[in-house]
Amino acid sequence: MSLNKLTIAEARDALAKGDVTSVELTEACLSQIEGAGALNAFVHKTPEIALEMARAADTRIKSGDAPAMCGIPLGVKDLFATKGVATQAASKILEGFKPEYESTVTQNLWDAGAVMLGKLNMDEFAMGSSNESACYGNAVNPWKVDERQLTPGGSSGGSASAVAADLCLAATGTDTGGSIRQPAAFTGIVGIKPTYGRVSRWGVVAFASSLDQAGPMTKSVRDAAIMLGTMCSHDPKDSTSTDLPVPDFEAMLTGDIRGKKIGIPKEYRMDGMDAGIEKLWADGTAMLKDAGAEIVDISLPHTKYALPAYYVVAPAEASSNLARYDGVRYGHRAKLAAGEGIDDMYAKTRAEGFGPEVQRRVMIGTYVLSAGFYDAYYNRARKVRALIKRDFEEVFAQGIDAILTPATPSAAFGLGEMANADPVAMYLNDVFTVTVNLAGLPGISVPCGLDAAGLPLGLQLIGRPWEEGDLLNHAHVLEQAAGFAAKPEKWW
Repeated sequence: MSLNKLTIAEARDALAKGDVTSVELTEACLSQIEGAGALNAFVHKTPEIALEMARAADTRIKSGDAPAMCGIPLGVKDLFATKGVATQAASKILEGFKPEYESTVTQNLWDAGAVMLGKLNMDEFAMGSSNESACYGNAVNPWKVDERQLTPGGSSGGSASAVAADLCLAATGTDTGGSIRQPAAFTGIVGIKPTYGRVSRWGVVAFASSLDQAGPMTKSVRDAAIMLGTMCSHDPKDSTSTDLPVPDFEAMLTGDIRGKKIGIPKEYRMDGMDAGIEKLWADGTAMLKDAGAEIVDISLPHTKYALPAYYVVAPAEASSNLARYDGVRYGHRAKLAAGEGIDDMYAKTRAEGFGPEVQRRVMIGTYVLSAGFYDAYYNRARKVRALIKRDFEEVFAQGIDAILTPATPSAAFGLGEMANADPVAMYLNDVFTVTVNLAGLPGISVPCGLDAAGLPLGLQLIGRPWEEGDLLNHAHVLEQAAGFAAKPEKWW
């Protein structure tokens, strides 16, 4: 097997035995990246930094001081601040920005000896479901049907594409309304969004601060458990970071869910649901039942209001967060004509620097926060959010351990098929995922099958707050039962 195709767990064990070095792993990934330009997954490559980090990891492994992630080559979503390395959030407005600091998540990974291969493509400021709003051009799904190029999903599309195509062993992602789980489902990989506050947001370019959460995108549930354990930490620099011990998530993968109660929410059965998705959901339910779990029909009555509530709350927070990008301190600054002043500079800089989707969401957010509309939209959306959270709390209070739903309403769609259509059609890609962000819960997407065209489909498991270990164990059981081992045929 090519070294770049190894999982984190396989590479960790091979490194510990001395069967392979981190430099060899890193060189295999760098070689694969160079031959995968058609995927447009890596947008800032850092080969010199990667090899230097790999050599340091090999020294550490030989000395016997090697955490689980030591020597593992990773891709980093372009939303994470990386010291001295371009961090653009896929936006022209941050062109040329190289932070003087490191995000807490990436610092945790580098402290554990992980290796940075470079920065990954994404939707601009994480706003999108198809990776078509990036200033770099879209990332491409390594899965292909006929000659159609498919979206890898968004906003963590570059991360999903890179992991699915074995350009790296794993990648970081962020999830505001499904941006880890949806692209994971579209590309046949695993993606987990932890409980809000489990992973520090410090040094992650903000989209919607009460919804954003970072997590790993990996080739297996075991890898997700290993990488999440390193990413998690209490961080005094993030006021929403929770001071809780980080369990050994990998040790919690017992494969035993006998007696556990799995909820199946009736509200997720939608009119016109894709037959392949419906069958996959039924198959996944049967797999968990066969593993000894009790299947319970549940109701989450406010689910139907989740999407409109999300698309009020998230743009409102985005309009506030993105106000800082004005061309004064860093990034793109518009050229002014004679006689133009600072107000002209603000307006021209933001018009040139932000893409259409970001502009759309900033305008929506500014509108719903404006006098006269604040109560009608933003306050009402906040109340709906509280009701959605209460729905989950009541279900978990009844003894439900995890909830099984589809991850996406369809398999990956073609690039260009939705981007120029009604934006609401694109927003519907988040219909199964946004509730988890609004309620601050952990959720994971697990690849469980292929549709009629041979494209991957994922199922989502939603867990109790702070119970990522239990959620990962349920996902591990589902993964083992589904036996998903398909990989995209190399065309790039």
